[in-house]
Amino acid sequence: MYSADDAQLYADRHTSPESPLLARLNRETHVQLLHARMLSGHAQGRLLSMLSHMVRPRRVLELGTFTGYSALCLAEGLAEAGELHTIEQNPELESRIRRYVAEAGLTGNIHIHIGDARRIVPELAETWDLVFIDADKINNDTYYELVLPQVRPGGFLLIDNVLWGGKVLDGYPVKPSDKDTQAVRAFNAKVQADERVENVLLPLRDGLLLVRKR
Repeated sequence: MYSADDAQLYADRHTSPESPLLARLNRETHVQLLHARMLSGHAQGRLLSMLSHMVRPRRVLELGTFTGYSALCLAEGLAEAGELHTIEQNPELESRIRRYVAEAGLTGNIHIHIGDARRIVPELAETWDLVFIDADKINNDTYYELVLPQVRPGGFLLIDNVLWGGKVLDGYPVKPSDKDTQAVRAFNAKVQADERVENVLLPLRDGLLLVRKR
């Protein structure tokens, strides 16, 4: 029998490599920043790129830029003259994000917003083809309800960390003080019952929820 780690290593070896620029950003993030696990990383980054290439979106929205890795991956599949808006609440990350976006030659395609997504999203007069939600988990439902009306029919949402380290699984003891786990559990259950969408939960990395608006 193989282990989950063995399967992941095999999958990584049979997944197209990240670009040298993404590899450098990946390493720099892990060396220089706390909470580097928040970065999407190789396998998930290639999936985001693949999904974006499949959709060929004109307008992409990302909530939670971190160091910009996932934004660069999603931008790989943009339609001609397509644009990606990404929102990051931590101003200390802005210069790093802008530096890598510039190095990728995507300054004209990726628009960086620093601040609270709950304030910024309503100000963006766009109809989204693809939305990636990877921000604070306790507000997943707030972000979902905020952006869903702006997603075109047939458009897609991707929500990260929906397995939340396995804490959402049945039988896992959750403390009353663990508001994040409670929020992720409730959000997953809500989307499963939401007749406005179709959804598939992929057990990739920390769980990625794929949602299609009907």
